[in-house]
Order: sequence, then C-alpha cells, then structure tokens
Amino acid sequence: MLETTLAPAEATIPAAEPLLSIRHLSKRYATPGGIIHAVEDVSLDIPRGSITGLVGESGSGKTTLGRTLLRLVQPSAGSIRFGGTELTGLSEREMTAMRRRMQIIFQDPVASLNPRLKVETIIAEGLRAHRIGSRRERRDRVAALIEEVGLSPDQMRRFPHEFSGGQRQRIGIARALALEPEFIVADESVSALDVSIQAQILNLLLDLRERRNLTMLFIAHDLSVVDYLCDRIAVMYLGRVVEIGPARPLVRQPAHPYTRALLSAVPQPDPAATRQREVLEGSIPSPLDPPSGCVFRTRCPRALPACADAFPPPAAVGPERIAHCINL
Repeated sequence: MLETTLAPAEATIPAAEPLLSIRHLSKRYATPGGIIHAVEDVSLDIPRGSITGLVGESGSGKTTLGRTLLRLVQPSAGSIRFGGTELTGLSEREMTAMRRRMQIIFQDPVASLNPRLKVETIIAEGLRAHRIGSRRERRDRVAALIEEVGLSPDQMRRFPHEFSGGQRQRIGIARALALEPEFIVADESVSALDVSIQAQILNLLLDLRERRNLTMLFIAHDLSVVDYLCDRIAVMYLGRVVEIGPARPLVRQPAHPYTRALLSAVPQPDPAATRQREVLEGSIPSPLDPPSGCVFRTRCPRALPACADAFPPPAAVGPERIAHCINL
C-alpha cells in the first residue's frame, strides 16, 4: 500500500474530448500451437489531459494493448484514432513523425537504459533521431529535463549504474518527455520500485500531468496504485476489458466480479478494517484457448450457464461506467 500521507487523485475529471479512441481493437499472434488472443475486441476512450489506469493480472494483455496503441505492435483488427488521425493506416515514415507526440515509460528502469551510454546521451536519443536542435541546444534541453524530474544537471555525465532504481526511472521519464509528447504509456513504471520510491514517482507523474497537460495510460497490476493516480480505470482480463469507469466510484463499488476479486486482495492500511475476500480459484487461462462466452466464467463465483454463450455486451452500472457481465 502507498503511504497514507498521499492525497488521492480526484474522483472525476471535467468532460473532455478523447485524445485517443480505440474501437474493436484486437491483437492476435499465430503460433505453431494455435492463435494467441492477446487483445480481443477492446473499445476505449482516453480523454485529453487525463490519466487512465489499465489494471489486471499478469497475462491479461495490458502491455500488449499499450504497445499496440503506439503501434510498436501492429494490430490485427480495429481502429486507433489519435487526435483525429487514424493510426492503423499510417506508413512507417508517417508513424515515425507521429511518435514525437506519443512516448512510453518502460517497466524496468535498468533494462530500458543502455548501460554503455551516459545519461545525457540517453535522454537526447529522441532529439537526435528527429534532428531537433543543435548539440548545444540538446544539451541545454537535457539539463532542463533532468531538473524537471528531480535530478541535478551535474549528473548528466554519469552512467545508469551510478543511479538508484528510482533515479533511473526518473531518467526514463525525462527521456520520454524530451520530444514534448501529448500522450505517454507508462507500462508498470513503478512496479520494480520500493513503496516509498513508488510514491515519489507517482507524485512526479501527477505534477508533470498538471504542468504539461499530459494524457497518460498507466498500466499496473496494483489497484491501490491505480486508485491513487488515475482519473479513470479500465479492468482487463484475458485480453478483454471487463469494466471501466471513473476511478473512485469503481474502486468503492466495483461491479464486475473480477474487479471485486482484485480489490479484495488489496491490503487494508487499517488493521481493524474488514473486507469480504473473494478468492479466485485457479489461474488465468491460456490465451491460446480462451473460454467461450465470458472469458472470466471459469473462475467466476457467480457464473451462470448462459455465461458460456457469448461475451456479455456492455451494461451501464453508473455515470460513465460500464461492465461486461450478465449477472450484475
């Protein structure tokens, strides 16, 4: 759990046009063993200036979805519209130009930084690739970014191994900011950090969102982290989004059985507090052979025979909230 001194994000945000809209997005991989259904028929809007959380167990397809949105992974079907531009039809050259507006913060702050390069070179990679500024201008830009993420410009000449895990993640954030993006995918960007360092990085992301009007997709498996940071939450299971809505109502009154099970596993900061546990039996099925109908039915404590017939259509469960379940 995060420290109780942190103040949670607002429950809702003002209505805003979506910066990114995806419709019926799927990503499937052909393997010798069959077709892997990594992402299946996902529709989602990410409002401009918001932080949308994407949460679920390992193997649910979160990282694949995030990378497909940036077209680091090519979609098998569906639409991705960014700022009114359809991304799925763009050429590689057109996508290269578009990626100035879309960046990613990786999960592992060690593996994502080249150990042979100094921090100044790492952060300036995108600036050089897009031929932005002179060498002096790039150096000045890197110095400003280093300060913005809470490090000192005199650390620019150091190598990644000379920094702590939290400092390395700040370097990764500075690299993502270098091209002045509008949209960032943060892929499990605090999961490898100690709890106290997690809080610092989350507060940094909130501060950057406010100062830069950034839009983010924050991928995580920890609902307590997502609840703190995000305006909206999408819950994903075996390639499908099963519930989505404003963060605070979704966390306080989860509708989908899977969301309730995830929340029941979150530790309570108050030892006297009680919460009914909903323990999930078994493990997430293989995406090579997903269950028919509702993909969660094989582990759902409330499953009905009809759940095997078809994946449930979205049902309204509150303002701006939907859940895919026939037994709400």
